[in-house]
Amino acid sequence: MSASISHFSPPFSESSIASPISVFPGAANNFQLSGGSRLVLHGGAGSFCWRFRGLKLRILKRLNRWQHVPANELKGIRNQDKVLSDNPSSNDEQYSEAASTISLSNGLAEEHTRKTSQPKTSTLPPVTTFSLNLNVDDNHGRPSLCIAVIGATGELAKKKIFPALFALYYSGFLPENVGIFGYSRKDLTDEELRSLIASTLTCRIDHQRDCGDKMDAFLSRTYYLNGGYDNKEGMSKLNSRMEQIEGGYRANRIFYLSVPHEALQDVASSLGDNAQTKKGWNRIIIEKPFGFDAVSSQLFTKSLLSKYEEKQIYRIDHLLGRNLIENLTVLRFSNLVFEPLWSRTYIRNVQVILSEDLSMPRGRYFDGYGVIRDIVHSHMLQTIALLAMEPPISLDGEDIRNEKVKVLRSIRELEPSDVILGQYKATSQDKVDVSLSSRTPTFFAAALYIDNARWDGVPFMIKAGVGLIKHRLEIRIQFNSVPGNLYRERLGHNTDLTTNELILRDVPDEAILVKINNKIPGLGLHLDASELNLLYKDKYNVEVPDSYEHLLLDVIDGDNHLFLRSDELAAAWSIITPVLQWIDQDNMAPELYELGGRGPVGSYYLWAKHGVRWADD
Repeated sequence: MSASISHFSPPFSESSIASPISVFPGAANNFQLSGGSRLVLHGGAGSFCWRFRGLKLRILKRLNRWQHVPANELKGIRNQDKVLSDNPSSNDEQYSEAASTISLSNGLAEEHTRKTSQPKTSTLPPVTTFSLNLNVDDNHGRPSLCIAVIGATGELAKKKIFPALFALYYSGFLPENVGIFGYSRKDLTDEELRSLIASTLTCRIDHQRDCGDKMDAFLSRTYYLNGGYDNKEGMSKLNSRMEQIEGGYRANRIFYLSVPHEALQDVASSLGDNAQTKKGWNRIIIEKPFGFDAVSSQLFTKSLLSKYEEKQIYRIDHLLGRNLIENLTVLRFSNLVFEPLWSRTYIRNVQVILSEDLSMPRGRYFDGYGVIRDIVHSHMLQTIALLAMEPPISLDGEDIRNEKVKVLRSIRELEPSDVILGQYKATSQDKVDVSLSSRTPTFFAAALYIDNARWDGVPFMIKAGVGLIKHRLEIRIQFNSVPGNLYRERLGHNTDLTTNELILRDVPDEAILVKINNKIPGLGLHLDASELNLLYKDKYNVEVPDSYEHLLLDVIDGDNHLFLRSDELAAAWSIITPVLQWIDQDNMAPELYELGGRGPVGSYYLWAKHGVRWADD
């Protein structure tokens, strides 16, 4: 580790450094000044790195020249602190022989000598700029972070995972020395994998600088391993290859399991036994659906927890990486205009809507799993949990997940009369899967109630479907009518059309809309329901990152609030299990609807039953 200090003269002499000084408590014996004006700091790397920020601040304080330190430098130091805090076990034994050096240039040393020879009344010359450049490479160019994509030749890996990793690398969110590993059963070389994924990599439209160089650098750090058909042997080979690239230095590992769901448990178990590093943290990413039913999910969770700690497991749902979802807590807890209104006192109903048109392809597993296991179980219920949860004590992921699971456990058991299932009618001429079983729902609508003091009696209406008229993802929060409204005679009989409403839209055009009543300009008193519109594409001239980028960055940072914890997973299964049982027992059959239409007619009646105005498509 080295750091260059420029644009100032250190206000201490060689003799003063050689004497015992307490830069860090209890660390006076760790500092010596060697020949050539080199300050050598002895001690374990684990205890040194997280204290280095204190050294920087102490130097600045002694100089009495506090000036702006670039935010990216401070963020880098904080990230080092976080990495060490994730690994409480000390590495001092392994690195006890290591030494770190802070070098002062000869010019600075000569200037320092001249300054110390002058009378004490002299002062340092005016300093107009100050920079402290910290270049840390404890691994001597070896990877400090390794990311392995298991199932690297699959469509998800090629179209989503590798492009997301490159986007993070290009934007500076991955270390320059990152190691990317592709693992599958195909017989490929490193170069063949690089050629396979190169065509899917793109640079940000808003900053194309050094795109080619960055892409070449990323691909040069991408490696391939043919794991064969024995997962235990394959994971051992992966571990050996990763250790070879890491060169014996400390490195963290992330494993993304992009594999068929029937192979997931064996792959995860073999990986846990044979490929985890002991020189850093390990994290594993698992794609949805998270089991076929409550029983299979519980068994898989039990298997995972026998190999990993809960904090290592990241159950990913790409829909939760949308900006709309990440913005929910910001809107709720940072705006006084919303938080006091966020209860049954002011909110009449909440609608969560996800509809996909024919342009949205479904995974091959969709038949048999259907919309309930694929979309409702994770995305819809997690959205409701984030909307309805109590304020967490902090923004720590565990604190947020603690509040989310309380909401899920408070959701009332569903009644058959409050659920509508549908299935699109398709022919061989339609570009969709026509082999769906007669019991696989492609549409789900339901009225959920949360039995707690905040939300008692407020219907949460959810609608999720595929093969509908258009792609749409939004949350609509409708408020109660104004008691004793003085303008009720001017509003007409249909007060639903003039009810205040907050609309959070992700697709087709990301926006935040607030529906209010106002007077139409002109003579006379005529009222109109208008929308205050924050359209993101007009306000923010930036390219919106893909949801996989958001979620992968969260995994790297250890932010798990958008990933399902095991108890959240179990609570979600308890909500939808009765519906799955009704389907299996033929007590509930999907209602057919036209492909490219608006969904089953029954969903309109369900909305009317609970006094909710249907949101027009």
